[in-house]
Amino acid sequence: MSSENEDEVSGADEEVFHPLGEAWQDDLEDMLDDTEYDTELGMEMGKDAMRVTKGELSEEEFHERYHEDVMEEFGEDERPIASPDDVDEAESGSLLSSLTGDESRREVLKKGAAGAGFASLGWGAVDQQEPEQQAVEEPGEVEPDEDATQWGMTIDLENCDGCLSCVTACNAEHNWDQGANWMYVLAFEDGQVESPEPDNYESVHDFNYLVRPCQHCTDAPCEKVCPTTARHTRDEGGLVLTDYDVCIGCRYCQVACPYGVNYFQWDEPNVDVEELNPDMMYDQRDRWVSSRAPRGAMSKCVFDPPRQDGQMGEELIGTSACEMACPPNVIQFGDKNNPASDPERYKDNPARSRTIINLYTALPSPDSISSSLQGVDGNLDAVTNAVNELNTGRIALAQAVRLTQREYEEEAPPGDTLPNKEQTIIEVVDAIETTGLDLGSQESLQQLELTVEQFQGPSQDIQVSDRADVAQQLFEDYVNAPQNEFELLADFGTNPNVDYLGHQPGPEAHQVPGPTSYEDVGMLNVRQKALDDETVGFRERDVDLGVGETSESGH
Repeated sequence: MSSENEDEVSGADEEVFHPLGEAWQDDLEDMLDDTEYDTELGMEMGKDAMRVTKGELSEEEFHERYHEDVMEEFGEDERPIASPDDVDEAESGSLLSSLTGDESRREVLKKGAAGAGFASLGWGAVDQQEPEQQAVEEPGEVEPDEDATQWGMTIDLENCDGCLSCVTACNAEHNWDQGANWMYVLAFEDGQVESPEPDNYESVHDFNYLVRPCQHCTDAPCEKVCPTTARHTRDEGGLVLTDYDVCIGCRYCQVACPYGVNYFQWDEPNVDVEELNPDMMYDQRDRWVSSRAPRGAMSKCVFDPPRQDGQMGEELIGTSACEMACPPNVIQFGDKNNPASDPERYKDNPARSRTIINLYTALPSPDSISSSLQGVDGNLDAVTNAVNELNTGRIALAQAVRLTQREYEEEAPPGDTLPNKEQTIIEVVDAIETTGLDLGSQESLQQLELTVEQFQGPSQDIQVSDRADVAQQLFEDYVNAPQNEFELLADFGTNPNVDYLGHQPGPEAHQVPGPTSYEDVGMLNVRQKALDDETVGFRERDVDLGVGETSESGH
């Protein structure tokens, strides 16, 4: 590094800046020591990239501070804000052009290890250092383009069952080496809430879960440190991706990621490139950004760009493998800039959305109801007697869905399922009413206990003002709807595009065994288990998740 930055990094070993904790940060530093790249530069750039997103350092200062060092270390500086005029093409010798082949890539690698990852669930448990100077920007200053598609997720942790179907589906589609979990699900305790023993529990919902894909941040620190623009945010859909053909494996992005979602492919992948589907490898720009990485490149969750580009069929646009595989439908993937999308509908009203999901499964189809109700008298008792799957409670919930139907200015994006499920439930109500029974009449609403008066008796604490309030209360009484909404490390200003509903892990959160183990589904919890006999230069030890449980691998 240049002398002007030497003083700034002299205390790097002493300062814990990474939100995943000191043990994680020490492992990152050891990891960089096992490469041919400048460890101090990588650590300092990672720290300052997070300062940029938090508003403690401007983008311009960040790029100016490290431009000379990046040029000296890598021969070029292709970071987005760096001016092309600052780079002498003759001097740089086009590092990228010399690293486009697999053999060239391998020649610059040292055998770095894939060590222990996901080092803490206590997002922000590290004592944050006071900024060295007055903040120059407000955190989260990067504003998304609300007119453009932004793929993202809403994840309902309260209704997750820990089955790991999302993990196995992601692996089946992308072929990453086991243990390099692009999608990761874990059970946790945090001192305030506990999870049961894995061999002694009444319900899988007694566990507390965290589901961790890449957050696809609108202001991604990992992108800021990449010298080659291999790590980049794609204009289409706002996906944060890695171009495998451009990545040189410096692993600086791994240091800069607050969430611990990056993996380095240090050895030959388990699945040969000839076995990969080219349509699942390349996006619409013809850049290799999906499926497992080649040796010497970084990889992580990608939100399935070939699906979003229509290369896997129009019916899969707006979907992800993990979402489609989730039995309880707790992963809602879609366009977060569209209020009519699945993730936004679900986040806006979890109780109603969860009711729609449950009812859709429980109710018979509208056609079968119409057939069963032919000639049936138009009264509630006759209807419920004629169709076994119908009872007063389900009919009340279906009518409540109809009472609270909202008209959106926007069309629901492709791939979304909540609008179709809602429409099917309303068609069930319509089919019931073909008997002549008016479910909107005062008499029917009273039978269904959907009147305001029934919720405002002298013994009732619940106060409602209209039928929509009554319907909402019915939803909340029917399902286990999460009350809390949060983003991981929201105070870091990365603007993650994954919203969580449910219990937020506290500062003392640590991983515990869940109801389904990774071994149960033929997967690995820790990447290190697959590498013990192969890796060098990385110590094997337990990594603290807050209070000392062994973690999942992120390196």
